[in-house]
Amino acid sequence: MSLAMTENEITLALIQTLKDGKRRAFQELADELQPYDLAQQYQHLPEKHRNKFLLYLPIAQLTELMRELKQEDQLNILQKLGIEKSSKVLDLMENDDLASLLTDLEPEKIEELLSEMKDEESQVVQNLMNYPPETAGRIMNNRYVWIPQHYTVREAVEKLKDFAELAEYLNYLYVIDDDKKLVGVVSYKDLILGELQDKVEDLMFSRVVKTETMTDQEEVARIISRYDFVSLPVVEEDNKLVGVITVDDILDVVYQEANEDIEKLSASGKAIDFNTKPVTAAYRRLPWLILLLFIGLISGSIISRFENTLETVVALAFFMPMIAGMTGNTGTQSLAVVVRGLVSEDLDVKQVVRLILRELWVGIIIGLTCGVLISIIAYVWRGNITLGLVVGVSLLLTLIIGTIAGTVIPLILYKFKVDPAVASGPLITTINDILSLLIYFGIATAFISRLM
Repeated sequence: MSLAMTENEITLALIQTLKDGKRRAFQELADELQPYDLAQQYQHLPEKHRNKFLLYLPIAQLTELMRELKQEDQLNILQKLGIEKSSKVLDLMENDDLASLLTDLEPEKIEELLSEMKDEESQVVQNLMNYPPETAGRIMNNRYVWIPQHYTVREAVEKLKDFAELAEYLNYLYVIDDDKKLVGVVSYKDLILGELQDKVEDLMFSRVVKTETMTDQEEVARIISRYDFVSLPVVEEDNKLVGVITVDDILDVVYQEANEDIEKLSASGKAIDFNTKPVTAAYRRLPWLILLLFIGLISGSIISRFENTLETVVALAFFMPMIAGMTGNTGTQSLAVVVRGLVSEDLDVKQVVRLILRELWVGIIIGLTCGVLISIIAYVWRGNITLGLVVGVSLLLTLIIGTIAGTVIPLILYKFKVDPAVASGPLITTINDILSLLIYFGIATAFISRLM
């Protein structure tokens, strides 16, 4: 395949080989594609060519293709392949990916798919599904190489060769004792540099960084990021090695958690993507928005209470949207900073105090800058120094409050073991709207005689 071929040209070439029934030419094209690109080509194909596309791919490439597709597409392919071929694909798929695929299916469908697999593979998948979602046990897999601590380098290398096709990563070999407890780890590099007669226990690192099956997947992601590992061993409470988590699984976790946080920050609820139907998307957004609608009515009642102030100084209405909008914006910015920080940091009391003080100073600096600027604008526009001071001081105070609210609310939720991302941007914006209007009209009413 020419390196200069574009994606569209590859698609056309694949379609032509399928039309002509040229299986070897098709395979040559497919062999040059990465699994992700192969999946993209499959999705771009017209429906009438997809069956032959799947027929021409060998089992190994079908398995790689499956990993790059969404659950709906994976199930659709398994149905097209038939029992014999789909069972071979299921046996080759990573067990953690299979557990993820089966999670949301009906029990009857799960049983049907598991029954097509080899008993050993089926049992492993069922064991993974017994762990709670979003834990280390749920996302680990059993395709790794372990060796007894009494092995020599020669024996370890021989085992490594035997299991090279099954293991997902060969960077590390995990060392166990007679009770299958994790006692060390040795890298492939250490084996290459060691002498053939050297004992593995003399080369291994006995201080192993590991995680337990019930550890939250976000914490696992932090550990792998902290140590720059490509895989992490998973143990039961008795230190028995039961699986590994690889970096590609963690990338999926990071992507998933980031999406969840964005959905919560935007108060859009469950996942909404480009393919979500309009009615479904609206249904998932409405609960939060209806709640915020009623909270927003409070803003209207505040304005009505200060109706006389507005009638007396109409110019106040001009700055009202700016005051409310700026307060909500700075609160949402602080919220995003805190939520992002909570994902990557383990906060203690000292760090929390330092963060709040930092954001307080940020609010003061932003408030002073914007307050002075809007005061000058108001004075130049209306020629009233009191109006400028009222608007400027109101903006200063509301920006400080907005920044602190966006910092403190997610920290309080985090303290009470509630996902801080549920302190959504729209909710904080609405709360800050109420506070900003109270401050703005309160100050304006206090100086009404000077504003007239």
